[in-house]
Amino acid sequence: MVSLVKRIKIMSAIMAVSLFGGLLAGCSPNAGSSSTQEGGNAASQAASNAEERTLKIMTGVIGGKTPEENTQFEQEIERLTGIKVTMNKPAADYDQKLLAAIASGEKFDLLQISKEKMSTFIDQGILTPLTDQVNGSKVLSDPNVIPAKEWEQVKTKDGEIYGVFTKYQGGTMPIVRKDWLDKLNLPEPETLDDYYTVLKAFTEQDPDGNGKKDTYGLSTAGMYELQGFFSAAGLKQRYVETADGKLDVPYSTDAAIPVYEWLNKLFEEGILDPNFTTNDTGKMRDLFLADRVGMITYWDAWVGMLNNTRHEQDPNTEFEAKGLPGAADANGNHMLRRGDPDVWVIPVNAEHPKTAFEFIEWWHSEEGITLGSLGIKDVDYTVDNGKFTLTQTGKEHASDHGVPFWYNRNVEAPFGKLPGVQEAQDLVDQYAALEMTPSHWADAEKIINEHSFKAIMGEMPAADAVKKMREALKAGGYID
Repeated sequence: MVSLVKRIKIMSAIMAVSLFGGLLAGCSPNAGSSSTQEGGNAASQAASNAEERTLKIMTGVIGGKTPEENTQFEQEIERLTGIKVTMNKPAADYDQKLLAAIASGEKFDLLQISKEKMSTFIDQGILTPLTDQVNGSKVLSDPNVIPAKEWEQVKTKDGEIYGVFTKYQGGTMPIVRKDWLDKLNLPEPETLDDYYTVLKAFTEQDPDGNGKKDTYGLSTAGMYELQGFFSAAGLKQRYVETADGKLDVPYSTDAAIPVYEWLNKLFEEGILDPNFTTNDTGKMRDLFLADRVGMITYWDAWVGMLNNTRHEQDPNTEFEAKGLPGAADANGNHMLRRGDPDVWVIPVNAEHPKTAFEFIEWWHSEEGITLGSLGIKDVDYTVDNGKFTLTQTGKEHASDHGVPFWYNRNVEAPFGKLPGVQEAQDLVDQYAALEMTPSHWADAEKIINEHSFKAIMGEMPAADAVKKMREALKAGGYID
């Protein structure tokens, strides 16, 4: 593990040097500037763009579902925009492969990255500021396309914008097998004790009806998205700013100890999936879809995609995924997480920055949204006299090619939302708030995970694990 961490840090440093070196050696007059681009829509941008209209893009979730469909995705972008696109879309380990690709000297015109990664790249000085271009864009400055208040999510402290949203980002929550609740005559849980009762029943009362004790109550992908349980203690995930202006990690405070003890109880009693520390989100979802676990912690959009997947496989299934508001605190309040947005960013050494920004504007048009959601015409859907019809491939892809939901109020979803999504989104709207994610979060997260795992797996009393977690965070300068 130590060698991996060192390797990633070395790769990050090499990447920064490589990009910065490229900037010094051969940047164009436009690269690295925030010059205003006149014109308001993609067409006018194209008319004023004298660059070769080609793009090299690296993305995590945007694109085709298979390598073959990813090639068709590139061709569809060229058909719709006239821009020739090459998309690098790794099947897994996106962040590591992104760093490796750039460290090896590859140049990209556009990157799809998280807000957290964007903050790191800004600190390294390798992203093009887009503030003036966004403010000068009739598309992106239109509050019907992106609500004005949403930009606050991606602005730096000095008001600069380096990234433009790839989609509307929802929130996370516990997702339960509602059909299992009904089968076992259990009410939806409200408190942490209620959650224990439900999860224990899912483990011990044969909810899948196969006569075997082969189910778990809860599975997670490590500490991924446990906000719904720490809600019981009124603790927010990642960072908060205290009343005296200091940064703190609520999960490292004494108030978190009862929640770690509750999670340890689940682990000791075989209610929590024993592989939770090594699961990725795909393994967690697969367990849920395969009737092996009754609750996971994941995104609101996936409530619909999980339901869609099972019903595509078996139209008569009783499978029903449902989002829950998390455990209530002593005052009856819930706390969910609204996730950091994914953004398009343009590296300072991009060879086609104007075309990259033209693409970003187009991505928020009806054509761009249709591609990012439904997918590829005549592959994922057909159109006859203006009527959209999903193909079998399109049904399996659940209208998600990186944009299950979007901001643009002028673009209606042709097929509505998948079952359970609207209710889950309503919970996010009611209970979720944005997180504070400083650029050193990835290093702090390693410390939090290490000590949280020890507490949950019983390798250390929860109070001791929290104490050592806090000491390590202070020693690293990650909390004040």
